[in-house]
Amino acid sequence: MKKRYNFEDAVKIVEKLRKKCPWDKKQTNESILKYLKEETQEFIKEVKRNDYRGMKEELGDILLQVLFHSQILKEKNILTIEDVIDNLCRKMIRRHPHVFGNKKVKSEKEIIETWEKIKKREKIEKS
Repeated sequence: MKKRYNFEDAVKIVEKLRKKCPWDKKQTNESILKYLKEETQEFIKEVKRNDYRGMKEELGDILLQVLFHSQILKEKNILTIEDVIDNLCRKMIRRHPHVFGNKKVKSEKEIIETWEKIKKREKIEKS
């Protein structure tokens, strides 16, 4: 039976690439930006074609970009992939009070309005 890789395996593979592959080692967040854009555009094409196999491939490529960018930042002691995930989870919980809190909503329109209000408030708090 073939081994099924998981998220931790992917993180370790990217870490090893950054240590042992000369090309990967010299990359920066700036130098690989074009690949993030390219992979995102390729995923959009697969969605429009309704090609699920292609979507799986391109989502993997996008995930690689997220892991790669995070690893570069980890090496600079700025953040880790765990920080990225924690931030994402906290944001989703904050912006969905109708799911994770006790806010009652009557429509999708109200959900979107709530999302936008929370997002605007977060931007003000950041500045």
